[in-house]
Amino acid sequence: MVHHQRYHQLRKGEDDEEAQSLVDECGSAGYYKRTRPKLLALLFLSLLSCCFVLAPCLFSFPIYSFGEYDGPVAEMDAKTLCSSIANGTICCDRSAFRTDTCFMKGDVRTHSSSSSIFLYGSRNPNAFTDHVSSISGEGKEFEEEQLQHEKIKPYTRKWEASVMDTIDELHLISKKEGYGTHHHCDVHHDVPAVFFSTGGYTGNIYHEFNDGILPLYITSQHLNKRVVFVILEYHDWWITKYGDVISQLSDYPPIDFSGDNRTHCFPEAIVGLRIHDELTVDSSLVEGNESIRDFRNLLDQAYLPRIRSLIQAKEQKVQSKMKEDPSLPPSLKPPLETGKEEQVHQLKKPKLVVLSRTGARAITNEDLMVQMAKEIGFQVKVLRPNRATELAKIYRVLNSSDAMVGVHGAAMTHILFLQPGSVFIQVIPLGTEWPAETYYGEPAEKLGLKYMGYKILPRESSLYNEYAKDDPVLRDPDSLAKKGWEFTKRVYLDHQTVTLDLRRFRKQLVCAYDYYILKASRHSHFLSY
Repeated sequence: MVHHQRYHQLRKGEDDEEAQSLVDECGSAGYYKRTRPKLLALLFLSLLSCCFVLAPCLFSFPIYSFGEYDGPVAEMDAKTLCSSIANGTICCDRSAFRTDTCFMKGDVRTHSSSSSIFLYGSRNPNAFTDHVSSISGEGKEFEEEQLQHEKIKPYTRKWEASVMDTIDELHLISKKEGYGTHHHCDVHHDVPAVFFSTGGYTGNIYHEFNDGILPLYITSQHLNKRVVFVILEYHDWWITKYGDVISQLSDYPPIDFSGDNRTHCFPEAIVGLRIHDELTVDSSLVEGNESIRDFRNLLDQAYLPRIRSLIQAKEQKVQSKMKEDPSLPPSLKPPLETGKEEQVHQLKKPKLVVLSRTGARAITNEDLMVQMAKEIGFQVKVLRPNRATELAKIYRVLNSSDAMVGVHGAAMTHILFLQPGSVFIQVIPLGTEWPAETYYGEPAEKLGLKYMGYKILPRESSLYNEYAKDDPVLRDPDSLAKKGWEFTKRVYLDHQTVTLDLRRFRKQLVCAYDYYILKASRHSHFLSY
């Protein structure tokens, strides 16, 4: 999984520095072009600027339209910074470390060939700008063209220059009142738009959820599906893969920004997505106080129809075979996962899913571990998903399980599919303790999972046979973080396998089994009353 600069910045304790470095750039990129003003215009500008300092509350138009806001934005609630903007206004929140988000209100129109989104207001929010231009008698041509111009790359890893260089940039341009009457609309929408990119690290399931799907939920859930998603770096496979989830967030088909040259018109637009932390939703920053568990409930709604169809298709297939060959035993018929028979079966024998890896960070003695889990009392399912595996099928397996075991890596993102109260055992290879806990351990607890981190010993790593026993690679992996992400990736992520100490790992499985039995007995006791 790709963590890059973020991994080392946080490892070096730069969180405090991040907080201090947050600067509100709301509207700082907004500008209007003009030639050298006349003396009268300069005097008027100076006088009015003084008025801004002495009595800013006397003016009703937004202060962010004229430059940087000097207030304590880093301490403000992110959802209120641009929560109230005037018609014809562009407000950009650039205070966050991870992402920029801009808001446009008024007559919003797309122009994909120039990577632009234009805004025409029913009234002119930049009265001051127009007044100065009229006095100077110059800059009239630009007065009719641009009042404010913002640039934004709508992707949630803005601190990472290498990936942001690959993201398309959008130009957000507000124009004079009435100027939009000269430009037609091909498609009228009566709901807001949300613009975002599916570029960057798309193709890695962790980043697809953390950098895309979860921020999309955070940004759009309050719109109650009355929103159109406009996508940069549009991928058909991404739409296919996440169509079930997207349909829970929007009642409208998504738009390929670059591939659709028509002019789409919206009453409002949000450009860029909000993001809170790793695989989580901060309820204090979301309208309605939704949390990561609400997102988890949305996944239930997204995948349940597809799961039902999968079960039905399997039943029909079995019934068809039984008609062709009546000698087949009835036991081949799959039980309904929501039926009493299945619930009783699960109560007797908890279901453990092993999320298997091949290559780097694979468990070399996985078969023996699986056999041991069965001996303890689990029914075990080994799952080997790949990029082409339908998410609903993975969701069906994990959603009906009681515990999951897996080695640290992007596939651990599937903890989002586990039901609250399930057990998550994460095998932590050498050199991955911090990202394992940060990217999956802490989110697991917020999801309501029983998290158990299993940190391997040096002798359980394939690196044990490649380095001297006193080498820092084995003895002190944390000290090597200063060598950079590429070193960490090359040594610990791409060049390490795990051979579990089964006697030691058995304790984790027994603990998980006992936890399930205790929980099940309490549930049974509760139902008896």
